[in-house]
Amino acid sequence: MLSGGSRALQHLSDYHHHHHTSIGLGLGFCGAKIVQLSSHFLRPSRGQLSNKLRHRMISSSGFHYRTSGETPILHNCFSQRKDDPELPADESTPVSGGIVALGKFDALHVGHRELAIQASRIGTPYLLSFVGMAEVFGWEPRAPIVAKCDRKRVLTSWDSYCGNKAPVEYEIEFASVRHLTPRQFVEKLSKELRVCGVVAGENYRFGYKASGDASELVRLCEEYGIGAYIITSVMDKKQDSEQRNSGDSKDRGQVSSTRVRQALAAGDMSYVSELLGRAHRLILQVNNTGDMQSERRISLPRSSVLNLPPGNGVYKACLVLADDEPSVPCSVVVDSSYIHVETEELLLCNSDLAQEFLSVEFG
Repeated sequence: MLSGGSRALQHLSDYHHHHHTSIGLGLGFCGAKIVQLSSHFLRPSRGQLSNKLRHRMISSSGFHYRTSGETPILHNCFSQRKDDPELPADESTPVSGGIVALGKFDALHVGHRELAIQASRIGTPYLLSFVGMAEVFGWEPRAPIVAKCDRKRVLTSWDSYCGNKAPVEYEIEFASVRHLTPRQFVEKLSKELRVCGVVAGENYRFGYKASGDASELVRLCEEYGIGAYIITSVMDKKQDSEQRNSGDSKDRGQVSSTRVRQALAAGDMSYVSELLGRAHRLILQVNNTGDMQSERRISLPRSSVLNLPPGNGVYKACLVLADDEPSVPCSVVVDSSYIHVETEELLLCNSDLAQEFLSVEFG
């Protein structure tokens, strides 16, 4: 049995900035329950199948699955584990029996949402991500695209996409997993975390020094009795040569957190909204230190931002949200030192200054 945490890839971040996926088709079962994922499932003929489990792809979706007989299946991971001496029957983890989407979910963009959608079609969806990579590699700290305190709201907004099963995040410290081989990582998923299946993008890399790819993930998951679903990348619809030729060898035109950061830096908020599938929301911490200049204007230092603001400029058609108050139309000015929020109607009264956060959405 492996030690606590979980172990992943050394260069996971580089990949996951470009790890984005689109929904596939499939049919599977877990716990002996068959779940139809699409009415357009393509059933292979007997002549196409061998007696042993093997990989196939539904060409219309790029969805890989393992199949035996005529029905692609997720192995009954629960029945297999009843006799596993390493797994006491009364032990469980927060993701036990669930379907985990694998990725670095900084932006929670449309590609990440598609991973969650696929996971929800198979079972209970989770986002399994790795934290603390910057500390391990000595990278300069940088603001996240989504504020930590805002992530639950974003995931809840995916509820309707995921069959009313909004995904839940499960984080693992990267330092505790970075040296695991691909096999050890999958063994961790199966024997320690007890997941029933995984969903990943076609370009997914994992294991020490990113030595494992999606095909190895499928092979190892098959060996350990858990389902592996590999999804084709969600491509960026914006035909922007500058974005496509970003100098990143892993950028093949897919939606990525890197593209979101580039679009934010350029101040192209409509493009940002396309990549995220929602308006970008900036969370500002209010310190009640006299930042407010009037009832219709508040200026907060850049140090108050909890996630990444857009590049310097003037942004119209925004909304400011203060706690449970109704949203107020506003304009936002971003400069090198401050974030200025201006409205044509009453923004805040003095009693509101005790609030902790302000949220600004960029239309």
